[in-house]
Amino acid sequence: MHLRPTAGRKLVSAIAPSVERSSVSDDIPEPRGWNTTTSMIRATKRLRQESKVAVEGRCQSKMYQQRCHHGVRQKYPLSPNHDVGSYIVGDSVVGSYRKRGFCGCAERATMEKPKLLSQTEESTSSQQHQAWITEQDVLREKLIMEDYFTWKLPTPEAAAGGGGGGGDGCKEKEEWLRYIGGVDISFSKDDSSMACGTLVVLDFNTLQVVYQDFSFVTLQIPYVPGFLAFREAPVLLEILEKMKRNGSPFYPQLLMVDGNGILHPRGFGLACHLGVVANLPTIGIGKNLHHVDGLNQSRVRELLGAKENSSKDFITLVGSSGHTWGAAMRSTQGSIKPIYISIGHRISLHTAIKIVQMTCTFRVPEPVRQADIRSRSYIRKLEVNARTM
Repeated sequence: MHLRPTAGRKLVSAIAPSVERSSVSDDIPEPRGWNTTTSMIRATKRLRQESKVAVEGRCQSKMYQQRCHHGVRQKYPLSPNHDVGSYIVGDSVVGSYRKRGFCGCAERATMEKPKLLSQTEESTSSQQHQAWITEQDVLREKLIMEDYFTWKLPTPEAAAGGGGGGGDGCKEKEEWLRYIGGVDISFSKDDSSMACGTLVVLDFNTLQVVYQDFSFVTLQIPYVPGFLAFREAPVLLEILEKMKRNGSPFYPQLLMVDGNGILHPRGFGLACHLGVVANLPTIGIGKNLHHVDGLNQSRVRELLGAKENSSKDFITLVGSSGHTWGAAMRSTQGSIKPIYISIGHRISLHTAIKIVQMTCTFRVPEPVRQADIRSRSYIRKLEVNARTM
């Protein structure tokens, strides 16, 4: 059976209504299309226990499209009354199961199990990786690794008229930093291809959430080391674009990303990708160290341990080549697990470290922490609801 590449396919999304008010409660709203998304979870679970019909298919905005073995494409709403699901192997949707037909010949569809990748399919995968590398190279040409924004940090010095932000490239009227966004994606424990992308926006002065939005999706691109952005960025960019289209007054001036920026094997991680495409200042926040250019996690912890045992201590990460990749910071007093800060886009490392220090009350900065908490809670509600139906 021929497996079609899925890169660039539109992801199915059951996006919850955005919460747009001055304060947002910790309650996660039930998403629109609840029965649809929980039906997808239930269908995927049953899929592992049943035979699969070898047909090609993709989910597209609450509509499920499939093609039978005669090539007849049928399209109908996915709902609890339509017992249809899809399963994923590698980076391709390779099959589905169903209890009602797509056309007159559907009952004769052949039953097959997933197959290992052939040489042709491996070659296609290699070509896809090369295409991703090329795209990263093109986007990296647009990367700005210095302060390039119009706002200032609301510090006492800045309020008194001193410095505190804004690069030489700023030409518009300066303003205070007010809204910081945080993005994260959490995955279903039942199916790692089912995920919840989350955007939260915090008031920088109070660190209170003023906006949140979610997108529940089925990811068709697998995790490939070094190419995380091609799996997760489309989901997060769509939420940002939706917020901009709606004219929200809380659109972030800065974005913190649960993922690395230039601290990446090719110097262009998820935070860089999001920043360049969305044209936003971004900061990468990593929980684990990429071992690039001679950087070593045990050595980093040793150097941090040599400092005074206080919170907000940091060391710069300088590789064997002399290049500065980012910084490792001990967020809380006594912590032995640092976080790794790196430039995403349109911000200097110095300013990135300063902002992270100002937004850390726990191990990770509050924007990323809130995005993580809320995305996990959202997807947990979906799973619980699916089990009880």
